[in-house]
Order: sequence, then structure tokens, then C-alpha cells
Amino acid sequence: MTLSQPNPAMADLDPGQMLSQGQTQFFIPATASLAERRPRTLKHDESFAVFDHSGDAIAGPGSPEGLYHRDTRHLSHLYLTVNGLRPILLSSAVRDDNTMLTCDLANPDFFGEDGRLAVEHDLIHLRRTRFLWRGAVYERVTVRNFDTEERTIQVDIGFAADFADLFEIRGMTRLRRGVTRDPDVGEAQVRLSYVGRDDLERSTHIQFEPAPDQLTSTGARFDVTVPAGERCTLFMRICCNEAEPAASLSFEFLKTLREAMQGAKQAQARGGSIRSSNALFNEVSRRSFSDIAMLSTETDYGPYPYAGIPWFSTVFGRDAIITALEMLWLDPALARGVLGYLAAHQATSFDPAADAEPGKILHEVRRGEMAELGEVPFRHYYGSIDSTPLFIMLAGAYLDRTGDIGFLHGIMPQIEAALTWIDEHGDRDGDGFIEYGRLTDQGLQNQGWKDSHDSVFHADGSIARGPIALAEVQAYVYGAWQAAASLFEAAGDAVRATGYRARADELRHRFDAAFFDATLNTYVLALDGDKRPCRVRASNAGHVLYTGLALDERAAAVVSTLMAPASFSGWGVRTVASTEARYNPMSYHNGSIWPHDNALIAAGFSRYGFRREAARIFEGLFSAATYVDLMRLPELFCGFPRRRSQGPTFYPVACSPQAWSAATPLSLVQSCLGLGFDVAKDEICLREPIMPAFLQQLTVRGLQIGAGAVDIGFDRMEDKVVVRPLGRSGSARIVTIA
Repeated sequence: MTLSQPNPAMADLDPGQMLSQGQTQFFIPATASLAERRPRTLKHDESFAVFDHSGDAIAGPGSPEGLYHRDTRHLSHLYLTVNGLRPILLSSAVRDDNTMLTCDLANPDFFGEDGRLAVEHDLIHLRRTRFLWRGAVYERVTVRNFDTEERTIQVDIGFAADFADLFEIRGMTRLRRGVTRDPDVGEAQVRLSYVGRDDLERSTHIQFEPAPDQLTSTGARFDVTVPAGERCTLFMRICCNEAEPAASLSFEFLKTLREAMQGAKQAQARGGSIRSSNALFNEVSRRSFSDIAMLSTETDYGPYPYAGIPWFSTVFGRDAIITALEMLWLDPALARGVLGYLAAHQATSFDPAADAEPGKILHEVRRGEMAELGEVPFRHYYGSIDSTPLFIMLAGAYLDRTGDIGFLHGIMPQIEAALTWIDEHGDRDGDGFIEYGRLTDQGLQNQGWKDSHDSVFHADGSIARGPIALAEVQAYVYGAWQAAASLFEAAGDAVRATGYRARADELRHRFDAAFFDATLNTYVLALDGDKRPCRVRASNAGHVLYTGLALDERAAAVVSTLMAPASFSGWGVRTVASTEARYNPMSYHNGSIWPHDNALIAAGFSRYGFRREAARIFEGLFSAATYVDLMRLPELFCGFPRRRSQGPTFYPVACSPQAWSAATPLSLVQSCLGLGFDVAKDEICLREPIMPAFLQQLTVRGLQIGAGAVDIGFDRMEDKVVVRPLGRSGSARIVTIA
């Protein structure tokens, strides 16, 4: 048996009966709801931070709060008190561009030693202004006295660094850890450090200005006297790893803040912009652009969107590709960065521990101590069945959007290796469909985007046995072969282009015969290892529409099934219909609603001409966003039915922000407008555009094609949309197709 073949013993495992420790340890325990604490997140490149609404980080079971760098928590505790008491929260907000967190606080009632009220509440105002830049958190605490007399207060800032690996925080227990070194405490700074079992030293430097009245390894105390009507300011800098003391923290705070704001402005300046007549939608779209900019990390290959905070702030193949596809119409540079990075990190050899096979595209990268030691398999992990065909799809979509054949020529060897992987390793049993089955019991059990252990099942609820052929994966392979045909045609290889188109057409008819179920009125979820169909109504069928794999005569049935009340909750399409055996609206993948899933479904609807149904999905998700803190669509939310005057039910440990969720509102705009590109003609094509009822006017500016760009206005007139060219540069032009 070669490494490229499935292990028969693994294929026979029943995941419902044989959940190994290696599998269950990667689950995220829902010991506490992230939504309860209204987390505030900051990110820049390889670092991110999670604080509560008051700006504190309080570690505890299930708490992700703290400052992280490369999957290690460099600050696990940060707690500000005034005269020993926690201040009263007035407000807490992250700037629209995500650069800065501002928390406004006030003093509670202060009582003297005799028990009498000494200072009434709300006389001392504290403003915490904080940002993250280049691996360091900068904070300014402004204390202002609104009393009529001078006041002296004690401000304490407690801190700690546990240097925990992200997987420890997610619930894994380690039998052995590294060594925590003795703290180094100076007059105005503290150095905390830890040497891991991987022999790497990780440190945290904390500096204050002015020097505290007392500084220990766990906290700083300031005795602050503020005259009536006056203010004073404290500064703090928390650096991951080595840092030289700043000569003036106040100067560095302002200088670095300008850099951070300019960096955010430049990141959001790429591509086009959107503005509408609906103020709430403008907030939603502004947050979407800001979140994509914040989550995008600059690599040697260009910007790469990290998947989400707190658990997935790293490279993920599938997530980044789908995010790039959602954003491609507005920002092609994101797709180029993703393609370049994934091509450079493609598997070139067999490694069962990493589920790697030659030509396979990355699933996940981790840089923490546990990954370095092999305690988790995710250092460079390839256990996803869909990243490889999606990579080829993105390359083809990037060609269609930009015509940048020069860049694609540079990664053609990796594209061809990915195509070879589909043929030689993707079809594990030779039936013409692509299946997955992990190579060791430490890998992910389910390797589609719904990767929970119970997400692939039969109509009676029994768990499907592998190797499993998912419906959407066949759709991605179809899209990959169509993309390959375009790529080879652009490279002048007509023979291979014709061959891949023929293969795609043959797959289309063979897939329909094996996956369409007339009784269900849709495509089945998957085929199991015995080629038995998993007769389950699931959102996966919408992805079949997304790539065009569905026969034209099946589209109406699939749309009808997905938009029926069992699947469409009013907020969006559920991952699994409410009629199915394992339906649970509070589950991760069996009845919840994922924005990115709905974005791909809506794009599929639009592809087959069902733009009104796409607009219904758009309306549902937009309405959901208006109930969410910061107008930010989370990773997922619960699939309970929509009720009048009530918001959606939140999922307790959903990541927020999440890249492919952030891109969803922007993708839905494209789907409703039926917007496409013909690079050869420098044309932006609009096919029967519509707009949902909450949008009366919409303006898209700076939409690039070739060397030119256009600005377009859209006005909804009852059921029609009037297209208004507002300006253009170069030879770009707008074409409306009836």
C-alpha cells in the first residue's frame, strides 16, 4: 500500500463510535459565550488582542482574552482599578477602521474608612485609548477630574503573561510545559519570559510612563493627583518579544498611532468602494472593508486574509481562497496574495502526519510551541479535501477578472501539480469522484468545510463511513477543470484546454446521475464509502449552483428547496434543513447559519438567474447584522426561525471578525447586481441587476478593469434598477445585459 492510497482501516472507522483523543482535542469547548463579554479585538500582521468591553483581559476557563503573537498568548491578564475598585463602564467602541479601541469609564462611589461616602460616582472620568501595531499594544489612560475640588486616586494596573499555546487555551491539556523565567523588574518596565520545550524564548516587555509609584512583576500602582477640572495622562506599551525601552512613550504613542492609521488607510484604499442610501448598510459595508483590511497580513507574496479572531488568526487555505473569491470583484490584489502564498507552500512530498500528498494545497499553518513540537499536527497541515480544487478555481477566476497571465504563468507548475493531485490522490477509490480520508487518526476526521465529527450523516442520523465524496467538492473540481481550460487556453495549449472542458462536461452528467434525488428535490449531501447517498437536505447543494455543476433543469428545484422554510430561516439558509435527523439550530454545522455559506449560495442563485432569491438572502443577513455589535457578521449564528422585532440567536463561541463572513455583504452586492467582467473587451457587465428593498440607491466607485476604472450608480425603481455611469478612466465601459 502506497501513501497515496487510503488506509482501509481508517476508511472503516465509524466516527460516531470511535472519536479518538487526537480528534476531540481540537474541538473548541463552549464553556462560556464570547458574546456575553462583548469582546473587543485588535489585529496587526502576526499579532492580535482580545479585550473585554472595559479594555481588560481576564483569563479563565474558556476565556480567549489577552495579547497573542504567533499562536502564543503574551499577555493573559490586564486589569485596571481605581482605589481598588473596577471603574463603571460608560461606553466602548472600536474605530470604524479598526485601528483603535476607546473605553470610557467613570469612578464608582468611593467610601472612606468610616464608611461614609467620600467621592460620589461619575466625577472622575477615565479614557483608555489603545491600538496594536507591529507586535506591541500601546495604551494611553487619561484621567480627568470633573469635581469642584482636587482629587487624589490610586490607579492600579495588574498584568500577567502565561505564554500559553493557543491550543491550550482552546482546552487541550499538556503533560509538560517549558520553564517560566524569573521576572526582570526595573523602575518603569517589566520583562516576563518563558522558554518553551522547543527551546525558543518568548518574552513580554511592559513599559510605563511616568514611572509608577510602585512596580512589581504583577502590577503597577500610580498615585494620581488631579486638580479640579484638570487631567493627567499615563502611558503603557506591551511588546511581544524583545523591545528597546522607548525614550518617550508619549511621543512614541502619537507617532506610532499615525503609522497605524495610515497603514489601515492604505490597506482599505485597494480596489473599489461602496456607498448607499441606507445609513445602516453603509456601516455594515464599512465594517466589512475594515475587517478584511485588519485580518489581511502582509506576506512576501502580498496580502493574505487570516481566517478569524480569536481561534483562527493564521493562514487557512480554504478560508482565504473563499474570502478572495468573495472580494475578487472589488480587490483582485487579495486573490494574487493568496495564490502566491499557497503556491509557495504547496505539498511536494508525502507526510501522513500532516495529511500531505504531492500537489495538495495547505489547510492550516500554526507557529506555536505545540505545533513546533508536533503535539498538534497543524504546523503545516494539508487535511482539507477542497483547498486544492478551490486553489485552481481562484487562479481561473483571477485570470477572468484581471487577465494577468504573467503572474499566473509563474505559478503554473503549482496549478498543474494541483490538477495532478486531483487525478492521482483525490479519487481514492477510482469511481470518478473526489473523496477524503485522513492518513492518521490525529488528522481531521471530516475534511470539507463542515468539519465537525457529526456533519456528514444519513437520513436516519447515522454517521457516514468514509471515504466520503461531498457534493460541493465535486462542484469545486468541476470549477477547477473549467478554470484549467481557461488557463491552458490563455497559455496557448488548446489541446489541454479542450480536454479539461470535456472532463468537466462529463462530470456534470455523471454527478447529476449519482447525486440528484428527486424525492428530496435537491442534491444529496454526499456519498459514503459504500457509495450510498447521504439523503439529507443541506446547504452544500447551493455550492453546486455556485460553480455551475448543476444541470440547468435542476436549478429551480434546488433553489426552491433551499428557500423553503425548513432551510431558509428568514436570516439565511441553514447548513442542514430542520426536517433532518441531526438538525440542531445551536450546532456548529447541523442547522446553524454561516454567512459565507450563504454568500456562495446567493452567487449560485445569481449564476442561474435567481437574483430575487439572492436578494432575499441579502436582506436576511443584512437585517441580522444590524442586531450584532459593531454591525459585524460573525462566523455563524444559530438557525432558529426569524421572529418579528427580534434579532438572531448568537452562537456562543463564534469568531468575530471572521474573514469570509466580513466579505459576505460585499459578495452579496455583486450577486444581486449580476456583475461580471470581460477583460478582453474592458467591459464591466451587469446582467439583469436588482437591489433588495432596503437599498434605494447604491454607488460603486473605483471599480477597476484593465488599466481603467469606472464609477457606477444604481437606482431602484420599484422592481427595476436603473444603471447610471458616473465616470470612467481608460477604455473601461459598462454593458447592461438583459
